[in-house]
Amino acid sequence: MRRLWIVVTFAAGVLASGPGSAQSLPQRVFFQVATGSTAGTYFPMGEAISGVVSHPPGLARCEARGVCGPAGLILSARTSDGAVANILAVNAGEVDSGLAQSNVVADAVAGRGAFRQAGRQTHIRVIASLFPETVQLVAATKSHIAKVGDLRGKRVLLGAEGSGTLVIARAVLSAYGISEHGVKTRMDVSDRDADLLQHGQIDAFFFFGAVPAPPVGALLARGLARLVPIDGRGRRILLKHVPSLSPDTIPAGVYPGTAAVPSVSDHALWVVKDSAPSDIVYGIVRALFHPSNRALLDAGPPPAPRIRLSEAAIGLTAPLHPGALRFYREMMLALPPRQ
Repeated sequence: MRRLWIVVTFAAGVLASGPGSAQSLPQRVFFQVATGSTAGTYFPMGEAISGVVSHPPGLARCEARGVCGPAGLILSARTSDGAVANILAVNAGEVDSGLAQSNVVADAVAGRGAFRQAGRQTHIRVIASLFPETVQLVAATKSHIAKVGDLRGKRVLLGAEGSGTLVIARAVLSAYGISEHGVKTRMDVSDRDADLLQHGQIDAFFFFGAVPAPPVGALLARGLARLVPIDGRGRRILLKHVPSLSPDTIPAGVYPGTAAVPSVSDHALWVVKDSAPSDIVYGIVRALFHPSNRALLDAGPPPAPRIRLSEAAIGLTAPLHPGALRFYREMMLALPPRQ
């Protein structure tokens, strides 16, 4: 299906640049979605969303009103360093939109944590809450890591600079009373975390994304790794310090042969700058949640079936963009206070 999304996006560009007079073709509007590394959850989801919402000339399914975004709109996914980098780029107007975990957005609007130096990111607005993401702590089978406290003195990949994974990994360590200096951290090669663990170069890594995650599943299926529970007093402290997180459980069997594992989760938000045109944002949201696109989402990457209108306002830690707010009010969606 990933090949399908790439084909759809490529076809969109070809059709938009094909023959026809300027008078007969709608003006093309390019709209980027900053995602993350190709090994994570966000990049394939950015491709999927782009395939659903884009409205190039000549695409037959877009002839029905509202099925696609505004005529001529071409969405494209771009890789990035992750959630923190996406927020900074969107707020500065360097990219049209981006994906980020709810807790990262909360830190951004408050100017704390990873945004302490940059300050409050006041131009961030939310298009939609997309899908839940779970913190997955993956340890090598031979590492003797059975609980979070066992990470002390181990070689642990926390996540790349600018990523939401690094933000949550630091929060987990702090909640369990582990100094970042108490582990042998590596944060520069997050695209290769599974390979590094497989070859014995690290003992554990954090993965903050949708379940099931293919890189994690491959390690577990081969008996090379185990999931470490995030539970007990440390989890209670973590939930108190990061209010957007919720207690969660990775269900038994979601990864072959694994039992249920307690953890925490958050929601992935699609954010945009406050100056984005309301008609464009309205058309994007209407297309994303159009009933005719349900089959496309259900056939997409693992998190795509979780995109539901009923959950579009869950975990909002920044205001909705006016274009999105207009659509949700038309749909009579229950919204949090002050929206």
